[in-house]
Amino acid sequence: MSTRKQTQREVTPSAADYLIASRQCELMNLQYFLQMGKVVQSISNLVHGLQRERGASNVLLGSGGEKFSAERLAMVQESDRLRDLFEQALAEVHRELTAHPVSSRLLNRLASALHGLEQLPSLRARVEKRVLPVEDATEAYCKLVQELITVVFEAAETVVDPSIAGLLVAMVHLMNGKELCGQERAVGSAGFSSGTFSNAQSKRMMHLVEAQERCFEVFVSFADAESKALWQNLRAHPREAEIERLRQLGCSAGRYKSMDPELADRWFALLSERMDELKTVEDAVEGCFHSRCVERFAEARNSLAHQETLIASLDAQAPDPKPVVVLFDSGDDTGQGNAWNSEGVGERFGRSLFDLVQEQTRRLQQMDDELQSARDALEERRTQEKAVLLLMDHRGINNDEAHRLLRKLAMDQGKKLTDVARALLSMADVLK
Repeated sequence: MSTRKQTQREVTPSAADYLIASRQCELMNLQYFLQMGKVVQSISNLVHGLQRERGASNVLLGSGGEKFSAERLAMVQESDRLRDLFEQALAEVHRELTAHPVSSRLLNRLASALHGLEQLPSLRARVEKRVLPVEDATEAYCKLVQELITVVFEAAETVVDPSIAGLLVAMVHLMNGKELCGQERAVGSAGFSSGTFSNAQSKRMMHLVEAQERCFEVFVSFADAESKALWQNLRAHPREAEIERLRQLGCSAGRYKSMDPELADRWFALLSERMDELKTVEDAVEGCFHSRCVERFAEARNSLAHQETLIASLDAQAPDPKPVVVLFDSGDDTGQGNAWNSEGVGERFGRSLFDLVQEQTRRLQQMDDELQSARDALEERRTQEKAVLLLMDHRGINNDEAHRLLRKLAMDQGKKLTDVARALLSMADVLK
C-alpha cells in the first residue's frame, strides 16, 4: 500500500514542473514567431509584387493594350517568384501551425489567401485577353492583397510579447496604408486618363486619403525609431507636395471640367514611387521585428536555463522535515493570495519556489499590461470592419459608402469611430 502511494506521489506534477512549463511555453511562442517572421516577410514582398502587377494591369486595360504589356509580363514573373518564396516559408512553419494551432482565424485566413492565389492564373488570363473591365480587375487584385494582409493582422493577435506585438501592429497598419495608396493610384489613374473625375471617383479618393492617414497614425504609434525616421523622410519629400496638388485637382475638378490626360502618367509614376518608398519603411519594420524576435528568444532561453538550474539546486538540498503551505500573489488587487498543498516541500525550498512564482507572476502581469495597447489597436480595427460589413448588408451599400456613413455617424454624434462601431454592433440583431 505504501509503495503504491509513493509511486503516485512521484509522478504527480509539482509546482516547479509547471513553473518550468510556463517558461517553456513562452520560449515556444517566441520560437514560433522566429519562424513566422519569414512568412510575414514573404507576405510583405508578395503583396508589393501583386500591387505592382495590379498597377501594370490597370494601365494595360485602361490603354486598350497599348501600354505596359512587356512591363506587366515581367511583373507577373516576379510575383510568381515571390509567391514561391511565400509558399516555401509557409511550408517551413506548417507543422507548428497545424500540430499546435494557436488561432483558428489565422488558419482560416491562410486558407483564404492560398485559395485566392490559386485563382490568380485565371485573373491574369482575362487581363491578358482584355475581357475584364479595369474596375473588376482592380477589385480582384485588391481582394487577394487584403487576404494576405489580414494573415499578418491575425498573426499579430497571437503574440504574447508586447515589444513584438507592437511591431506587428505597426507593420500591418503600414501594409494596409500602402494598399490604400495603391487603390488611390488606381482611382486617380482612371480619372486622369479619362480627363475627368466622376463624383464617385472624387469621393472614393477622399475616402482613401483619410483611411491612409488613420493607418499611418497607428503605425507611428507603434513603430521603432528607425522606421519612424524613414517615414518622416518620406513625408518631407517634395514628391508629397505634388501628389497633394494632384489630389486636390482630382477631388475638385468635377465631371464637367476636363484635364490633360497626360497627368495620368505623372500621377501613376508619383504614386508608384511613393509605394516603393513605403516598402522601404516596411522592410525596416520587418527587420526590427526579426531582430527583436531573435533577441527575445535568446533572453527567454537563457532565463529558462537559469531557472531550471536554480530549481534543480533547490530540489537537491536536504529536505526540510517541516512541510509548509505556500501562498502566492495572484496578480489581482484583492489582497487575497492563492495556495497549493506543499506536502513534501520543505520550508526553505518552498519559500524559494514562492519567490520564483511571485517573480513570474509579476513579469507576466507586466507583459499583459504592456500588450493591452497593441490589443486595443487590433480590436478597434476589427470592430470597425465588422460595423462596415453590417452597414453594407443592412443598407445594401458598398465598402466605401459604408465607411463614409460610419465616419458621418461618428462626426454627427461627436464620438470616436470605434465607439460608434461598437454601438452599431450591439444593435446588430435589431437591424436584421
